[in-house]
Amino acid sequence: MTTVLAPDRVRLDDTQLYKVADVMRLLRMSRTVIYEQVRSGRLRSVKQGRARLITAGAIRDYITLLEKEAEEAA
Repeated sequence: MTTVLAPDRVRLDDTQLYKVADVMRLLRMSRTVIYEQVRSGRLRSVKQGRARLITAGAIRDYITLLEKEAEEAA
């Protein structure tokens, strides 16, 4: 049995490289915030030609970083 997702739904386990638009939906952040996080080094990315791509591992690491910062702030 396969699960069919709506076109705007992305599952982290299905893909290894994500376009910025996909990461925007996954993290519920704006394009500007995503690029700021990439520039600051908080969210790792790679380039393939002109495309900026973000790995699944980088997304997981970024979420872990956010959780750690939230715990430290509490």
